[in-house]
Amino acid sequence: MRVLLDENLPHQLRELFENNIEVVTVRYRGWQGKENGELLRIAANEFDAFITMDQGIPNQQNLSKIKIRIIVLKAESNRFEDLAH
Repeated sequence: MRVLLDENLPHQLRELFENNIEVVTVRYRGWQGKENGELLRIAANEFDAFITMDQGIPNQQNLSKIKIRIIVLKAESNRFEDLAH
């Protein structure tokens, strides 16, 4: 499985996944600054899931046309310490 972490998430989150899951960040992929719709469309070609804290994605995008799992995290902040709990 391949997972893409949104650019607002710390790359240290990669450490929390099992070894058989490849986790890549938007920044590492060179896709920072892309609008959500474009980012999701191109990510769907390479990744199985997209993880973000953007609560608006379900309302902003027509997700029925995008073939990637989207996981929206809820935490006090996007700091690693808050997300790792």
